[in-house]
Amino acid sequence: MSRLAAARISVLDLAPIRAGGTPGEALGNALALARCAEAAGFTRFWVAEHHNMDGIASSAPAVLIAHLAAHTTRIRLGAGGVMLPNHAPLAIAEQFGTLAALHPGRIDLGLGRAPGTDPWTAAALRRGRTEEFPAEVAEIRRLLGPVQSGQRLVAVPGAGSDVQLWLLGSSLFSARLAAALGLPYAFASHFAPQQLDAALAIYRREFQPFAELPAPRVAIGVPLIAAPDDAESEYLASSLRQRWLALLRGASLRLPPPTRDALDASPGERLALDELLGVAAIGGRERVCAQLETLLARTGADEILFTCDIYDQPLRRRALRLLAEWRLV
Repeated sequence: MSRLAAARISVLDLAPIRAGGTPGEALGNALALARCAEAAGFTRFWVAEHHNMDGIASSAPAVLIAHLAAHTTRIRLGAGGVMLPNHAPLAIAEQFGTLAALHPGRIDLGLGRAPGTDPWTAAALRRGRTEEFPAEVAEIRRLLGPVQSGQRLVAVPGAGSDVQLWLLGSSLFSARLAAALGLPYAFASHFAPQQLDAALAIYRREFQPFAELPAPRVAIGVPLIAAPDDAESEYLASSLRQRWLALLRGASLRLPPPTRDALDASPGERLALDELLGVAAIGGRERVCAQLETLLARTGADEILFTCDIYDQPLRRRALRLLAEWRLV
């Protein structure tokens, strides 16, 4: 069996708002993509918390997860992640405990240390204390665990729930924390692949087994643009490259339609784009499968979380179906 066939495949969605589109359309597209992923046999579908970004509609993960869960039946749903500095641990434990009570065995909670926004918005959210992240992760873990004798603060719902807790990271800090706590670890290589290898090495070397997770478990983020042939995939990927270029320039993040025009970027911007998309899988069957096999051989990841920023929504869903088919050929 190939590494790709053995690995779990999942989706990480930011509910991208298209140029000319609306947040409502983006959230409807997220549901359509989740249902497609479920039908194609994907393991989980995560949404990520971001704020004050005009091209991202996933600012309230728990609300969106509730909607997705109500209209799917099997696929695991969760946050990849909740940006913990923005929230009180008790509120998060209660929100995800409620989701788990409504949809047992299907809810994940990935926790991130960054605020997922700019400093002004982080201040508006009235928390932003990243130095308290380890203690707050431990608090959420306690609140979601069995109630202990004498425990005064109890999450209801939440206590004793089956929420699966993950730590997220794009640097070495969360790799060490996930290892120390014996939690599964997801690395944000879909936008920050530079420290991927170092983070995974630290996580595996320092991992402390727990009853819930006796061995390390790793998921990695990968941008996916899959199409029947390489030429079409490169055309569709122009939307993704334009969007990342807009991010570098501080411009609108609404997903633009694809174009056959050359990307108007400086040499420095092109270098930055190449780094941002360092693990992207873009192509037809042979190229995508070869890229993913090489990446899995390099990282030993147990699971891949695919982002898929394709402007045309039927073609976006087609990309997931193609990948699901190709990995088993």
